Parts: sequence; structure tokens; C-alpha cells
Amino acid sequence: MSEVKVTEGSVQVEGCGSPLFFRQSEPVSGEPKLSVLLLHGIRFSSENWLKIGTLEVLAKAGCRCVAIDLPGLGQSKAAESPAPVGQLAPGQFLRDVCESLDLAPVVIISPSLSGMYSLPFLMQHPSMIRAYIPVAPICTEKFSAEQYQSVQVPSLIVYGDQDSQLGEVSLNNLKNLTNHRIIVMKGAGHPCYLDDPDTWHRALIDFISTL
Repeated sequence: MSEVKVTEGSVQVEGCGSPLFFRQSEPVSGEPKLSVLLLHGIRFSSENWLKIGTLEVLAKAGCRCVAIDLPGLGQSKAAESPAPVGQLAPGQFLRDVCESLDLAPVVIISPSLSGMYSLPFLMQHPSMIRAYIPVAPICTEKFSAEQYQSVQVPSLIVYGDQDSQLGEVSLNNLKNLTNHRIIVMKGAGHPCYLDDPDTWHRALIDFISTL
């Protein structure tokens, strides 16, 4: 029998109109040690986390893991973003997601586009976040060094050294987080987790084991 159970579902979040699709993995036996929320970039969806094995790896490590399709993307295409395009989405959105799915305190994994959701959530509701793992997210420049420094949440900053667009830019802001580590993935581009899943998964498990 498999050590991991993967299921699919949907959750209704205020302001999105239609429900949001998600995939969930969890250990078959025993209580999960941590809850993890996997977000994604503009060209991706929860399916990427399934295909590269992140859902399985985290569940085998004892986590309950939810990979959600963000509004307007993947199998959540009918859902509307809770904020106008070009503006920061309020932290309320991920708060509602976490409360609806009973995830808090949650480990947030946030690549690229999903920074527009995860960063406001981090700033507004840090007590709901067990740890923060940004992967070259957008919108890091929207917050000041002082705002980052006020956040005590353990953070693992990840980016690929071939990511000329957002890697260094996001790092320059995120390194102001008080309690952080940095992983630079050699030879990897913007979606560094897709370029080198093995290194990505080792970094995740090493970090999560410290929480």
C-alpha cells in the first residue's frame, strides 16, 4: 500500500466567484507534522507539483500538503482574482484559503506570480505562517526593508542562478527577512524546482526538518 494519499477537491473563497481547484497529499498513517500550501507561477498550476513529485515527497516527510490552482489559472480558470490586475492582492485571500482548508499555521511555498498573494499574507498575518519559502516571487519591491525586518517567520529563500529576471531582484528585498536562509540552485532558471527537482526536494526536506 502507498505511504501517501493524493486527492483532489475544490474550495470556495470569498471574492473569487467560482471555487478554486486543489490537490492534496498526506501520509496514509499518523497525524501530519506540518501543513504546507504550494502556490505556483503564471504558466504553471498544481499539476506541476504533482508531476515533479513535490506533493509525494512532502507527504512522505509527514506533511499535509495542499497545492492550489490560483484564480484564473489551471483548473481554477473560472475563478476571479480577488484584486484588480496590476495591484497587490490583499492578504485576506490566502487567509481565507488557509482557514477554509484548516491549514494554519502553514508553510507557504511561493514561486513567481504567487508573490502577489503570499507577501501581503506574510506581512498582514505572520502568526498564521509556520515558515515561508519564496522562490523568486514578484512584488518583493512593494515592501520596505523595515517591513521585512519586522517578520520573524523562518524563511528559506530559493532561486536559480540562471534566473536573470527575478532571482537577484527578489533576493535583494527578501534578504531583509530577519530569520532566513538562502539556497542558490546552480544551473537552474526561474522555475528552478522544475529544472532540478532532486536538489529542490533535498533543500525543502532539510529546511522543514528544522521547524
